[in-house]
Formats: sequence, structure tokens, C-alpha cells
Amino acid sequence: MQTDMHYYGTYAMARAAGIDQDACFIIATAAQFVDDHGNKETLKFGDGARIDTEATAHTTKNWRNLAESDQRMVWVPFHFLPGNEGDTYQERMVCRKDSAIAKEMVEHALSRHDKVYALPLIGITAHVYADTFSHHGFSGYKSSVNKVDQKTFRFNDGHSPEIIAYVQRKARRFYETFQANVADDVSELGHGAVATFPDRPYLKWSFSYETQPDQTIERDNPKDFLDGCRALHSMFTKLVGSLPDYKADNGKSFDEIEAVVRDILSCEEEMQGRIDAWKNAAIDGKLFANGAEEIPDYDESLWHNQRLSLANESDSDIAISEPIFHFYQAASIHRNFVLRELLPANNLVAH
Repeated sequence: MQTDMHYYGTYAMARAAGIDQDACFIIATAAQFVDDHGNKETLKFGDGARIDTEATAHTTKNWRNLAESDQRMVWVPFHFLPGNEGDTYQERMVCRKDSAIAKEMVEHALSRHDKVYALPLIGITAHVYADTFSHHGFSGYKSSVNKVDQKTFRFNDGHSPEIIAYVQRKARRFYETFQANVADDVSELGHGAVATFPDRPYLKWSFSYETQPDQTIERDNPKDFLDGCRALHSMFTKLVGSLPDYKADNGKSFDEIEAVVRDILSCEEEMQGRIDAWKNAAIDGKLFANGAEEIPDYDESLWHNQRLSLANESDSDIAISEPIFHFYQAASIHRNFVLRELLPANNLVAH
């Protein structure tokens, strides 16, 4: 998924569940920032303290995340949560839509509702949970199970020629950039074999894996994304029950907004057009219990600037109350839980 869903869609589902605007902003910012925090960083303070952080992003902003060690530390816990289905280790490491492991991850985040980092942790969890609805069928580390027979790839009927040309142009740019920076085979890494097709909410397409040449995989992104929105709304509804201080109103049930969300997800537009679809639905009063509201724009630089400001501080105590510090806390707790507790409890060793 991309910014239209990870930030704007996440904000919309949280707000529709009745969570107040400020909390929704933190949750949604954390959900998208997972894709924008692409570097290992060390912040040093004048009093001798330091903060060491690990990347959460697997995007082309930082090619080093494609190394095998970083696949295990970044891709697996934050973008391709293993579904634990199948007979072999490689099969069990494949991400599955709304898996039992994903549900356990959600319950872990909800159980930390009283922590200072609760909202960023919910946002990070929302990112990972949503990605199970788009990244399913692919593994978060280099594996032959990810390879697709390119001759079998098809876009389903019904898409406009303009949007198909746009998606194909984006795919060519992805492959060209990848090949210029990485020696590995793109088809074995995550969903690299199908570029960004799983991340586009309106797309319907099909393909066959090289390991399963006789089986055609039909992908209906609008349905997958709609299921993802319903799951996020359910998670946020549970959260607001545990965090009454963040409750703004009684919200709307997902059934009440399902038709609106379906229309948004079917919007065949470039990124800004898809973002506008979420924003316009909110302004038109179609999503939230209180009627017309604006969804605040996402600003990637907001938390990056907080980090840069902290790097100039002599007193480390000031960091503890900053949202970016809470994001760092939440990311570390999430990573350790997934890799050191959740997966081993399900007989999976990922790192």
C-alpha cells in the first residue's frame, strides 16, 4: 500500500471509529512513517546520551535494506508479516491476508493501550496489518516462491487505457531504478516481480508463480483493500473502547461507510487523485459521525525535522516527550515482539 491508504485511509478508519482528531493524526502519521524511515540512525546528545534506531522502510529510498540481514529486520516484521501456512519454511514465511499471526500482532498492540507509545504502536501495527491485505502471496525475504512467470501476467478487463499506461510506466521506472542499484534478482525480493501492482487499490490482475505454473492467481485489489479497511476499522473500534480519553464520538459502523470506501478504492487515479478521494469524502461528510471534517495533510518532514532538532540538543530529557521518540520506542517494541516472541511462538525463526 502507499500513502493514500497508509496515511489517509488509516486516518479515515480511525476517525470513523470515533477516535479524536489529534490521536488519529499520530496513528496515521506513524502508519505512513514506517515507509519513510529508511535509515539506521544514531542521535547523540550533549549530556552523553544517545538514541540508536533501526530502519522500518523497505522502499527504494534506501537500497541497503535489500541486504538479507535487513530483509529479516525490516521487510518481515514491518511489511511482509509471515502467514505461517504451508509445509516448507519458505511457504510458511509467505505473507497471508488477515492471518492468525496478524490477529495476534493486533491484540499485542491493543494490550499496550496504556503506554506512552500506544498511538505510534497502533499506527505501526495498522501499517503491517493493512499490508497483509495487499502483500499476501509474497515473502519478505529473498526466495524462489516470489518469482512470477512474466508471460502469464494479465490486467483484467475494465481498466481505462490511461491507467494501464500509467501503471506500466511506473513499473518500468521501478525495474530500471532497481537494476541500476541492486545486483540481486528483483523477482525474488518481496513483490518485486510484480512491481507496485499489489499497492494500487483499484487494480485487478492475474499471474502464475514460476513454482506453480499451472495455477492462475487472481488478484482483486479493490476487494482486498476493502477487507483491509474493515479490519482496520475493527481494530480502531476496539482501541477506542480501551482508550476513552481519545474518544471523540460514537463513530460510524463500517457498514455505514462501506459503499463510500468502496467508491474511494475504485478510483483509477494517480496518487494525488486517490488522496483527494479520501479528503473529499471527509469534507463532504460521508465518513465521520460529526459530519464534514478535513483530513490533515501528511507531512513526511514533520518527524524528520523533530529528529534533526533533537540532534542539536544538549539535554537528552527533552527527547522523551517527542512523538518521534515514541515512534522509535514503538518500532523497537514491535520488531522485537514479532521476531523474538510472535514468530517463535508459532514455530518460525526469522532472525
